[in-house]
Amino acid sequence: MNLAIYTKEFKRNIQLAYPIVLGMLGHNLISLVDNIMVGHLGATQLAAVSLANSFVFIALSVGIGFSTAITPIVAQNDARNDVDGVRNTFHHGLILCTTMGLVLFSIIFFGKGAINYMKQPAEVVEMAKPFLDVVAFSLIPVVMFQGYKQFSDGMSLTKYAMYAIIISNIIHFFCNYILINGIWFFPEMGVMGAAYGTLISRVFLVLYMHFQLKNNNKLSTYFTGFDFKKIQSSIIKKICALGLPSSLQMFFEVALFVSAVWLCGMLGKHEQAANQIALNLASATFMFASGLSVTAMIRVGNQKGLEDYSYLKTVARSIFLLTLLLEVVFALFFILMNSVLPYLFLDMSSPVTLVENTQVFKIASSLLIVAAIFQLSDGVQAVVLGALRGLQDVKIPAIIAFIAYWIVGFPISVYLGLYTNLGAVGIWIGLSFGLTVAAILLYIRFKYLTNKFVQLKN
Repeated sequence: MNLAIYTKEFKRNIQLAYPIVLGMLGHNLISLVDNIMVGHLGATQLAAVSLANSFVFIALSVGIGFSTAITPIVAQNDARNDVDGVRNTFHHGLILCTTMGLVLFSIIFFGKGAINYMKQPAEVVEMAKPFLDVVAFSLIPVVMFQGYKQFSDGMSLTKYAMYAIIISNIIHFFCNYILINGIWFFPEMGVMGAAYGTLISRVFLVLYMHFQLKNNNKLSTYFTGFDFKKIQSSIIKKICALGLPSSLQMFFEVALFVSAVWLCGMLGKHEQAANQIALNLASATFMFASGLSVTAMIRVGNQKGLEDYSYLKTVARSIFLLTLLLEVVFALFFILMNSVLPYLFLDMSSPVTLVENTQVFKIASSLLIVAAIFQLSDGVQAVVLGALRGLQDVKIPAIIAFIAYWIVGFPISVYLGLYTNLGAVGIWIGLSFGLTVAAILLYIRFKYLTNKFVQLKN
């Protein structure tokens, strides 16, 4: 293999990917900041935020998965200089994302009673419910934001979302600090302060993206001609045909990780709090793979529009290679720092919480070793999936995700976590198996499709 033909693509990959990565890290940072600030209030508060965010995390993944349909269609039309195609995709996509946000909020708001039947600690459930109501409402602006983001990503303008999320995180941090602690004339709200901080920062996201994109010279033309009377069922069907399977795929994956929250909750609040610490850290490194996944979706979508399938394979493989190199670094980082990173989330100086936080610390340190092991497979499955979305292949990957995560991963997590002495570590071993199977099957699918396209072109 001549690595030079792949490494020379690294510069372009990084140029596209780094704003997306920073933006996705910003999304993750909102949850991370909540957990760090709330974690210092105690294990019960951290477990409550973890439980509430598990529902929101699933819903957000469905919304993000659906919105990803916009990017490859926009990228393909942009490569063909089809202005009307880009405009119609953007307008219809934004309407669908707004609708999706409303639906997701409604499902959580009216269905949150299910939390009572999940065998979670009673004090955790009581604290989680009001937090969930507020953060669930923030799904409406954040999924609308995704509509704008996926459109600008498809136009290869990836920095706008990055700036939006950076500023949003600054707003979120200060709102959290003020509202949690009761600074100035604001009341001390504790956990609920974090909920309102999240909502305020996410409303800012969508407002910032709308005005910035509308005032961009290249994009302003796509903000004209909007009319509900011009809605076309054919475009809605096209977006939904890509978006709904992508939503399912993300649902299957994210729900597996969320099931770890619930399974750990069945073991106890210490396991649940430790799981949240490890999940936050693993999610942070996963954002790099997610950013490269979107890069694969954009670049593969462009080459599909140009029908240059040989170069398409080169571009995709260069992104796969770059991801593998990054994930090796992250794996080593978790191994070397597993006994240090949990300190970020826990107050070990308070004698009141020292005993329970020590238990949380030990479990979290062990989970980070497992997280190190599955870094490679997690990264590979993410970027290969992005390449398949660029090819607008979404149905088979959704089936693969279901098999890998729920036929393989989940049963292993249940057995090792609840029926052996491994506990939370056993639950995470199940996650690792699911991710590995997904990575292997998705790569086989990508190789099959690209070889097929090259043969048909020749």
